[in-house]
Amino acid sequence: ARNPGDLLDYLEVIGGGRNLPNAGLPFIAIPTTAGTGSEVTRNAVLASPEHRVKVSLRSPFLLAKVALVDPELTYDLPPQITASTGLDALTQLIEPYVCSRANPLVDALCIEGIRRAARSLRAACADGRKASAREDMALASLFGGLALANAGLGAVHGFAGPIGGMFPAPHGAVCAALLPHVIAANLAALRSRQPDSPILGRFDRLGQLLTGDAGAAADDAVSWVLGLVKDLRIPKLGAYGVTPAEIPALVEKAAHASSMKANPIPLTPAELTQILKQAL
Repeated sequence: ARNPGDLLDYLEVIGGGRNLPNAGLPFIAIPTTAGTGSEVTRNAVLASPEHRVKVSLRSPFLLAKVALVDPELTYDLPPQITASTGLDALTQLIEPYVCSRANPLVDALCIEGIRRAARSLRAACADGRKASAREDMALASLFGGLALANAGLGAVHGFAGPIGGMFPAPHGAVCAALLPHVIAANLAALRSRQPDSPILGRFDRLGQLLTGDAGAAADDAVSWVLGLVKDLRIPKLGAYGVTPAEIPALVEKAAHASSMKANPIPLTPAELTQILKQAL
């Protein structure tokens, strides 16, 4: 109520994108899932049924005064919610790590977070009260929020907003369905158009972090994520009503999403289309 005008004046993509001039009431953020890391970001995501998209409202005024992260609050999450939110956390560690805005601060957060999520997500799904697994996932989620706030995301989240706005699809499950195919598409694009890019080395390191194998390479990251998604029984996007007919509209919306700006390499409409076809 302290800020004048309409909410649309301040929303990205579908609105004016203006800065909020005034602070609201202070608040404490206490997450009950290990997924978004939003307790440490200045970003609120809102759904617009009229525009059939999810968009961001960003402001330093949206930062919590205190973020209280207690893994015990996630003990009773059902396995499927643990899986989808956990894969969102993993995505929000992988995308900043390989994005065009990666930096040493974010590297440290992502490397530690990826290690923890890789070793503990399956365990947290199998036994929700396993304290060590829940602690790892809570920290992975926290680190992912800090990482995306200080670097950026990529094509997974570029698609997630439009898909979440057009279909009744949980955000984490959408990210999980897209993640292996986005990694593969980015690898192919970099190898084709920027074969000397240092980002390719980051994908090799990602394969090592996920598998725990010092000899692993980038393609092993794709295989590992595909295996994880299968093991955790993450549905494909078609389960939420996404059909080939919607692909052109989704590609158009995703191309203009703010998350796309930090993708490791600009992807063509044909490459974005192929990602969706593989994720259906």
